[in-house]
Amino acid sequence: MMNRKPPIVCLLGPTGTGKTAAAIAVAKRMSASVINFDSRQVYRDFPLITAQPDADEQAACPHLLYGFLGTEEKMTAARFVEMAVEKIEEVRAQDRLPILVGGTGMYLRSLLSGIAPIPEIPVEIRQQVLDRIKAEGPQVLHAELTKTDPDYAAKIHPNDTQRNARAAEVLLATGKNMTWWHSESEHAPAPYLALKIGMKIDLNELTPHLAKRIGMMLEQGAVDEAVAAYARCSDPEAPGWTGIGCAELLAFLRDELPLDAVRDMWIKNTRAYAKRQITWFKKESDIHWFSPGENDAIADFVEQWLTEFK
Repeated sequence: MMNRKPPIVCLLGPTGTGKTAAAIAVAKRMSASVINFDSRQVYRDFPLITAQPDADEQAACPHLLYGFLGTEEKMTAARFVEMAVEKIEEVRAQDRLPILVGGTGMYLRSLLSGIAPIPEIPVEIRQQVLDRIKAEGPQVLHAELTKTDPDYAAKIHPNDTQRNARAAEVLLATGKNMTWWHSESEHAPAPYLALKIGMKIDLNELTPHLAKRIGMMLEQGAVDEAVAAYARCSDPEAPGWTGIGCAELLAFLRDELPLDAVRDMWIKNTRAYAKRQITWFKKESDIHWFSPGENDAIADFVEQWLTEFK
């Protein structure tokens, strides 16, 4: 396999399918570092709620871009690409293999296919959209988005304040929707040859595992983690609070929902998110699929690919 592009490995798939364990299995065979591409696992205040790798997992090999961002800070695909390229180059300079692990498909696509160069949005348009979000809620903007950009609307949750606002302001400012910017505008991909490995599982098979994992998070102190985070940042509009799990626990902290209802909603929303992830990755090309837990087979596959690459 003759190719001047340096190799990276991408482990992708829906939440709760053992991607970190697979990455560690690969890292045990060779010198490698894990780089996160999950949009929620970047937040410092929510290591348990967002299922970030635990201390033992992080000790197995270097883990980068986990738990570094404040709750009040915003992460975007453009910012991710910039940071990911920087970390990939750092890992390569150490003669280690970069293994990207996560489930935020837009982040990975932006890195590998190039990110749309959306112009800066005028402040007055951004404020106009924010005012609408506060007055009407993100669901109204999402309903409009299903008419102006159905493909993009299908990828985001109606309650996702950040992404629904972004889609609305981009359309308002540029006259082009997000799907156009992501597919038709000119943008350069990062200079890597990516081996994409996906975790394939039926949603109905995954659902009880997600419910069990959320139950364990609550037993292990998810509420205490949310209480501590709320003490540091009580703004319900802060980007860190918009993630699944965080948003439901915030409703509990604000006496809007009892804990049993929070648990049920957390499970329901996580299942819906996993469904969207599965749909997204099914449309991606060149993914080599494995079942969760086939970690030795994945490590064998990566070793073989690297041998052919050399």
